[in-house]
This record gives sequence, C-alpha cells and structure tokens, in this order.
Amino acid sequence: MELFYIIGAILCGIAVLLGVVAAIMRTYPDDFAIIGMGVVELYLVVYGIAAGVHLANGDVIQGEFWEFWGYLLTALFIAPLAFWWALADKTRWSNIIMAAASGTVFVMLFRMNQIWYG
Repeated sequence: MELFYIIGAILCGIAVLLGVVAAIMRTYPDDFAIIGMGVVELYLVVYGIAAGVHLANGDVIQGEFWEFWGYLLTALFIAPLAFWWALADKTRWSNIIMAAASGTVFVMLFRMNQIWYG
C-alpha cells in the first residue's frame, strides 16, 4: 500500500497546484483543475479496491479497521463535493475549494497510511 500512498500524494499535490495556480491567475474553474479533482476521485476508488484486495489476500490493517474505512469513505465524499461545487459555482473561489479538497484528501491519505502500517 506504500506505493499507492506515494502515487496518491503526487496526484493530490498536482491537483492542489492546479487549483492554487488557477486561483492566483483569477480564472474560472477550467478543465485542468476539474479533471485534476476527477483524477483524485478515481484514484480513491482504485485505492479502496486495492485495500479490499489486500485484505482479502490476508494483509492486516495494523490500526483500527473502522477508522481506515471511515477515512476512505469520507475522502470519497470530499472530492465529488468539490467537483460539483466547481461545476455549479463558476468563480475563482471554486479553484480554492478544489485545492483545499485535494489537500484534505492528501492529509486523509497520510492518516490512512499510518493506520494501515500502525
């Protein structure tokens, strides 16, 4: 699961950068920022499937089982909320919301990695 964390950290970092740069440039949410948020969500789905496969193959979560899945489910809700916000509110503030959501997902991934390895 360590490789999944590294990939997720990179994707979240790119999504944060896209959102911050778009906000600094005072542009409306464009395809790059919105697609970046979509990629983060797709990654979370793959991460959840991979975690389920690892558990089915006998891997053990060192921390609390419910806490890991709680973080994952919460992260799965954050990304689409920011995505829909950006589609509904075509102001530059939507870019900041998407950047903050990507940063939040990164922190949650960090915590999930800690829970997985104990």
